Amino acid sequence: MDQEILGQPPGELYDLVIIGGGINGCGIARDAAGRGWRVLLCEQNDLASGTSSASTKLIHGGLRYLEHYEFRLVREALLERETLWGIAPHIIWPLRFVLPYHRKLRPRWLLRLGLFLYDHIGGRKRLPATRSVDLATDPTGAPLKPEFQRGFEYSDCWVEDSRLVVLNARDAEAFGASILTRTRCLSAEHRQGLWSVTLRDEPSGTVSTVRARALVNAAGPWVDVVARSVTRTNERSPVRLVQGSHIVVPRLYDHDGCYIFQNADNRIFFVIPYEQDFSLIGTTDQDYDGDPGAVHASQAEIDYLCRSASEYLRQPVTPDQVVWTYSGVRPLYAGDGEDPGGAAQSATRDYVLKLVAEPQAPALLSIFGGKITTYRKLAEAALAQLQPHLPKPVGRRAGWTATAPLPGGDFPRDGYDALVEQAAARYRFLSRPHVRRLVRAYGTCIHDLIGDAASLEQLGARYGGDLTDAELRYLVDREWVRSAADALWRRSKLGLRVRPGEVEAIEAVIDRAVPAMRQIA
Repeated sequence: MDQEILGQPPGELYDLVIIGGGINGCGIARDAAGRGWRVLLCEQNDLASGTSSASTKLIHGGLRYLEHYEFRLVREALLERETLWGIAPHIIWPLRFVLPYHRKLRPRWLLRLGLFLYDHIGGRKRLPATRSVDLATDPTGAPLKPEFQRGFEYSDCWVEDSRLVVLNARDAEAFGASILTRTRCLSAEHRQGLWSVTLRDEPSGTVSTVRARALVNAAGPWVDVVARSVTRTNERSPVRLVQGSHIVVPRLYDHDGCYIFQNADNRIFFVIPYEQDFSLIGTTDQDYDGDPGAVHASQAEIDYLCRSASEYLRQPVTPDQVVWTYSGVRPLYAGDGEDPGGAAQSATRDYVLKLVAEPQAPALLSIFGGKITTYRKLAEAALAQLQPHLPKPVGRRAGWTATAPLPGGDFPRDGYDALVEQAAARYRFLSRPHVRRLVRAYGTCIHDLIGDAASLEQLGARYGGDLTDAELRYLVDREWVRSAADALWRRSKLGLRVRPGEVEAIEAVIDRAVPAMRQIA
């Protein structure tokens, strides 16, 4: 414990305490820890248990944001696509999107202009350019109604969103950060030039206190709750909560392309191949005023997405086909002239950082908005504001996260297939689909998971979706898994393939593994 500041209340001293284990909090933790600052991150639930696991799973510039003249946001996001693909090629990969021309909606020249800008303002180097598509003859036109004859095809990227959060947390921990899940921040008070932060471990009820030179409120939809009940700041937190819901149905078509569709209400939505056997449809945009932890896809949203997809697809999509839904709340910035009565889809997705740093008082940075695509740039901007209030950094330089691979991502961005071949040759007892899934999830860390196992039996019991005891132990030991939901819906999407009885067995394995892990620690 630091003793250089005399007369301070007890509690270990950190340079930075971060409240919130979503993509923004974990991104800041990774960057800060890599620069040598002492970091603690606390999350009241599981990592990525809120907005960060409820996205459309895209690393994209946001084509529709061009209509709202958010050129800086789009350019920054487009620049980040290939950067993120390069540092995490196991969980990020390119996709091609087809945008059909709808004669009753945006004119063709406007679509062409938007895509021209999309191709050229973001420094695209490796992703293929936009092309015109004759939907009457191209395979991507086969699932569409015959009235859609022309369209455009462009590039963006897919991301396993909750795994991106976890990998940032893992790298932060590797650089010395303390990552505390299921830990609620009860209060944060000024005491003798520092923050005195009171934390409670939710499973045990144990309360502890730490000190911090600076505090980051990265609580996402709870940013206003933290401001009012934890830091007790008097300034209003200008957050607008917008709900976005998605549905998952059995796979709608055979090819690997994706679609971006326009609606008459000016919204857009996506249809994307999902987890081999399914299709993902979303998202919605509507204001939300309830508990962010209780958000769920309403029947009206499910009907809306089914009806919207059926406007384009030859085979109608109906609510009875839906096998899973998920919903999240986006904490968008609603200050500085934003129209609180404007359409939810027109509210800015740009991030806003609010720093409070009064004389003789520790700094507080609150984060509003943001996109998963720009999380790394947000972290750099956050630390640029906080740096004057922190000790001189002794680690890596600013910008290091642009080139340093995330855990498991230390292979070429186009090297996924080669890594699968290497792993399949080394672990001949695994089926090819099993190898592909493990490489997609863990990259080169597949070797840490499998270890010295020479047979499938040595990986322990198997559950639905080829989940094994060995993988569960790895998730508990390395990735903060504490429940079946953590493993099945955030670290993976194996919940789509696991039966209820298997969920109970998985829960029992985790319950046994967690105390054993704590005893070893």
